[in-house]
Amino acid sequence: MSDADHRSSGLNEPQWQQLKALTASLNPAQTTWVSGFFAGLDYAARADLVPGGGAAAGSAIPDLPAAAPGARTLTVLYGTETGNSAALATTLTDQARARGLNVTMHDMATYKYRQLKSEQDLVVIASTYGEGDPPQSATSFFEFIEGHKAPKLPDLRFAVLGLGDSTYDFYCEAGKRLDRRLEELGAQRLKPRVDCDVDYDEPAAAWITDILVSLDSRRPNGASATTAKPAPSPQAQAPVFDKRNPFPAPIIENIVLTGRGSSKETRHVELSLEDSGLTYEPGDSLGLMPSNHPASVDAVLTALDLVPSTPVKVKGKPTPLSDALRTDLEITTLTPRFLDHWAGISDADALVRLTQADHADERASFIRNHHIIDVIRQFPVNKIDAETFVAGLRPLQPRLYSIASSLTVAPDEAHLTVATVRYDLHGEARQGVASGHLATRGELDGLLPVHIQKNPHFRLPADDVPIIMIGAGTGIAPYRAFMQEREARGSSGPSWLFFGERNFRTDFLYQTEWQTLIKDGILTRMDVAFSRDRNADGRGKVYVQQRLKERSRDVFAWLEEGAHLYVCGDAARLAPDIHLALAAIVAEEGGLGAAAAEDYLQRLQRDRRYQRDVY
Repeated sequence: MSDADHRSSGLNEPQWQQLKALTASLNPAQTTWVSGFFAGLDYAARADLVPGGGAAAGSAIPDLPAAAPGARTLTVLYGTETGNSAALATTLTDQARARGLNVTMHDMATYKYRQLKSEQDLVVIASTYGEGDPPQSATSFFEFIEGHKAPKLPDLRFAVLGLGDSTYDFYCEAGKRLDRRLEELGAQRLKPRVDCDVDYDEPAAAWITDILVSLDSRRPNGASATTAKPAPSPQAQAPVFDKRNPFPAPIIENIVLTGRGSSKETRHVELSLEDSGLTYEPGDSLGLMPSNHPASVDAVLTALDLVPSTPVKVKGKPTPLSDALRTDLEITTLTPRFLDHWAGISDADALVRLTQADHADERASFIRNHHIIDVIRQFPVNKIDAETFVAGLRPLQPRLYSIASSLTVAPDEAHLTVATVRYDLHGEARQGVASGHLATRGELDGLLPVHIQKNPHFRLPADDVPIIMIGAGTGIAPYRAFMQEREARGSSGPSWLFFGERNFRTDFLYQTEWQTLIKDGILTRMDVAFSRDRNADGRGKVYVQQRLKERSRDVFAWLEEGAHLYVCGDAARLAPDIHLALAAIVAEEGGLGAAAAEDYLQRLQRDRRYQRDVY
């Protein structure tokens, strides 16, 4: 509505200005909630639930409106690796309740499979992990629904939202698998599946609105929604820091952990969370929003011959181009979105060929081996304007790091263990966006925007329960937090660490701390593997999985005694190798066949005794 037309709404000038100010400050998810809230107020007024609709004095809108009798049930089911699917599921559930829908929410990790055949409306939000796999916590649910025991579902209506990263070959594959399978089982779609890239906020919010409007429109007459009581005025609340509103955390420590002569650089970074209100548990992650290196910004501006001060729109707000490229947009990683965009602009035959379906493998290889700067240099476009260029870029995303500290031991702080990513590509030195930021521009007292990413699938058990911690490289980070927490709580449960790196002398991360924990009896056992050191017998390349097999009898005994098992580190190599080693241990020590050993590990996963934090 324009300023000239607002009078037809019945709003006076002060009301119109207040409404404009409010809507300008909202993100897409908040806009969705507010629209539902006002719709509910309209219904409540017409149904005599609020003053002005004829209600008796003192009547009020109920906090949690009851669903209409006979209304269909809605189940929101999510599978999550880093918490994004869970957050969206919570948003959808809250808004469904505000509309008076009969809704429940479940994590795939704890969902009772037999309940599926009784569901009426099912909304699924699933992230994709690794090369097209579901989140580790959702593996058992996928095995059930894709197996022969899954029931026919002719009376079910469903909708699927997939979350993923388009730079991977099997983009949103977990969501696609569920969408296909539910259709095979006879269920009917409420809405077509939507696949979201890493910048999922706006399309996910639109999908949530679309689903809820669709469900509202399909309800029987007389089953219209009521609404929840509005939240307190934002002015009365302390600021909440989250992914959309990160806290500017001062850097209070930034040191190199690896020794002189190491073939890699790993840093220990400490950030102050004082006055943020942020809290976390051991196993959670810290989302860190870096900025692009100034040299990378200059390279893009030079290659395109663009003026740094040229204004471009970022989330609807005019921003100088150089600022947008530095803090708001992803200018390094080549995405399918940018490749398609540049192919259309440049009309370069080589790029157009890569956009075709029968060149998928070549396209994936090209994306892996090129950055955005390489594309705009190799396939130049004359006199491109700034808005056209940035239209192909996706928003810069926070990077997640396992927190390496316990709030009990380090109040108001979060510690990180970060490997600096450096490599050569096309004759130039390149570096990771976040790790490069910390290594080259992470000055003490400098501010970094951060938020807490909860990880409920990577949690310590009760204090008296044994734990086996397996990690390589920076995968040691959460175990430092685990041991700090257990020491502070006086936990009696035995603990065993398996740790792998390259060289003993230069890469044994937090060596002194682990040795002190062993000496004090806090850490019960520790086995290490250094892949580039020579053993006494001259063998090299000893990995963590070999150490596990060497201790197979004791590892199995710990598992039989109820130990919880943790794996943290590389998703592509470490996690699969460790899983194979564990399956071999269970088969040998338990006298089981391969299938039974796999069932044993899956049972551990279902019981939350086998948890992974991999990346």
